Formats: sequence, C-alpha cells, structure tokens
Amino acid sequence: MLLITNGTIITDEALLVDYDLLIHEDRIAQIIPRGEVTPDVDMEVVDANGGYITPGMIDIHSDYIEHMTAPRPTSLIDFQIGLRETEKELIGHGITTMYHSMSIFKSADYKYRPIREPENVRKLIDLIDSTHTRKHLVRHRFHARFEIDNIDQVDNLKSYIEEEKVHLVSFMDHTPGQGQYRDLEVYKTTVLGYDTLSDDRIAVLIENHQTKEKMTVDVIREIAELASARNIAIASHDDDSLEKLDLVKSFGTAISEFPITLEIARKAKEMGLFTVAGAPNVILGGSHTGNLSATEAVLDGCIDILCSDYYPASMLHAVFQLAGSFPLDLVEMFKLVTLHPAQAVNIAEDYGSITVGKKADLLIIERLEPDHFPVVTGVIVDGRLIQKTNYRI
Repeated sequence: MLLITNGTIITDEALLVDYDLLIHEDRIAQIIPRGEVTPDVDMEVVDANGGYITPGMIDIHSDYIEHMTAPRPTSLIDFQIGLRETEKELIGHGITTMYHSMSIFKSADYKYRPIREPENVRKLIDLIDSTHTRKHLVRHRFHARFEIDNIDQVDNLKSYIEEEKVHLVSFMDHTPGQGQYRDLEVYKTTVLGYDTLSDDRIAVLIENHQTKEKMTVDVIREIAELASARNIAIASHDDDSLEKLDLVKSFGTAISEFPITLEIARKAKEMGLFTVAGAPNVILGGSHTGNLSATEAVLDGCIDILCSDYYPASMLHAVFQLAGSFPLDLVEMFKLVTLHPAQAVNIAEDYGSITVGKKADLLIIERLEPDHFPVVTGVIVDGRLIQKTNYRI
C-alpha cells in the first residue's frame, strides 16, 4: 500500500482539496478524505508537500529519442545508452508514457540522421519492445511516422505492425508546397537552417520532392486496416485542406496531428478526430513554421492534445502557462496531456486520469516561489515511487 497525502488531487472532473490517494499494488484503490486512513508499518507514505497530484503525462508524438541517439550527423550513440538516459530525463518532465516517434524517411536531402537508416530503425524498435519485459522507468511505446514516398519500406512497416511492435501509425507528407511547407519560403528557410545551399540547389530539391512517387491511397488504406485490426490508432499529419481530412477519415484515421490552420483544426474536431498541437508552440508563442497557433486553437476549443514534439519539458510548462495566463481551467488543461492522448491511442481504460481502478501512474507537481515555476517532485509508475526530488533553499 502507498498513501499520497498533503496535496491537491487533479481528477478529470475537479480539483480535490483535503483528500488522500491510496494505492494498492499497481492500481488506484481509493480517493478518501484526508486523515481517514492511519498509516501502518506496511504502508509507504508520500508527502506531496502542498503540490498537485496529477496523472502521469502521455506524450504521443516526440522525436526526442532521435536527438538522444544521433546528436550529430556523424555521431550515433549506443541505443541502450540513448534510451535509458532519455527515460531518466522524461520522468523529470512528468512523462510516464512515451510514444517514441521514429521518422521512417526515404531520403534526407538536406539533413542526414543516421538513426533513420532502416537497420537502425529496426534496432531501436526492437530495443523499445524489449523494455516491456526488462527493468525500466517509463512506458516505452513506438510511434511509426511513415513518409508516404518511402515505398521501399512498406513491407518493413507491415512487419513491425504484425510483430505487435507498433503502437501508433502516422502517415506524413513533407513535400514542399503543401502541408507544413505550403509556404515555399518557410521551406527554404528551414533548409538553410540545416545547410548552406544555393537557390538553384533548393529549387532542385523542391522539384525532386514534388515529382517523386508516393504510396497510393490503396496501399495507405491497407496499412491502416492492418493497424486498426490490432487496435492501433492511425494519425494523419499536417492536414491543410478539407479534402485531405475527408480522405484520411475514409481510411480510419482517428488523430489529426498539427492541423495547419484554425479552420482545419475546427473541421477535424467536428469530424470526430482528436486534434494534436505541439506544446513548444505554446511556450514559444506560436508555430516555428508560421502555421497554427496552438494557444489560439486551445482557446478556441479545437485542440484536444498537446505533445512535446521535440522538447519534452514543454508539456508541463504549456499546461500551466495556458491555465495561468488565460481563463482556462487547470483540470481541462491537464486533459490535454493525460486523458485525451490516452483516449486517442486506445489506452484510456487503464491510463490518463486519477480514477479508482486505473493504473497508478502519477505525478507530484510543486510550484516554486516567487514565480510559481512548476516542477515535478514525485513520480509514481505502476504504483511504485520511482523518483522523489526535494528542492532546497
């Protein structure tokens, strides 16, 4: 038994003051008035020190593992080191379930990452899968981000799905002139941020991308059906038109990642899709590519989920920034990083909220004076306290 006391519990319905949380084995057993249970010698007591007791955060889109395993184009860190060091960082940011978003690209053109080579993708997928039966800190899951021009890797993607090593599939198209790079000037600026190329060379890149062969809708649909049969959620990426939304909805897509405009985000939500924006977008004050403002979309009510994208610390800060700077409820803001992502990837039966009977994946979050800076000071996964941090003066 584990008792968490002296905190404010954030459920999916309310902020509960003067209540304790009782955990039995790996499940939430009771939410009870404070002091009703007297601890005995067999019960571990965790003092929340006046902080918030929240569900563990669920990050369904983050390519941070790519940076941790390939921090430089010529540097490939041992994958075991990369994964284990990553999870040590994740618990400090309050992420207890991570969908590692591996990009399965055909070619890089202007930015080479060795981690995206097929043999390295396979190696990392196998490593993530092996964590399920070995000692680990967080729940590691695999999000296959598949670029639709990567025809040569279709069979491998199918194999990963059939081997039950994939937990989320998204179909991406980064062709300049549409989607994320519908503004070609933004594409050019992005390319130049990675390499010094002439205008002529960039023009060749654009033409090559715009004329390349891509998977047919029938092939995409086949993969989607293969995943759906295994209860694996399907996501689209960078939706930029109503026609694209209709298309992706037709092959069972449940998630719209990074809709490009407010209009598209609204329409995706109307169609029953879960909508995702990046938490870095919130803390930066806007999109780094000039697309949808996540803050504006959350205020509008057309974004369901925040993901860390490339910066794990952003989820915690985005939640409190939204709840503190705007007339939004902290309970509702936490759903963006807990309950809603759990629902989107079909794991809400066990995760995503502080509900009796669910898995005890929990955080203790304190606010440091004088600026109320949010920090994770306690992490519980599967009912076990895996980290406790004590800030000092």
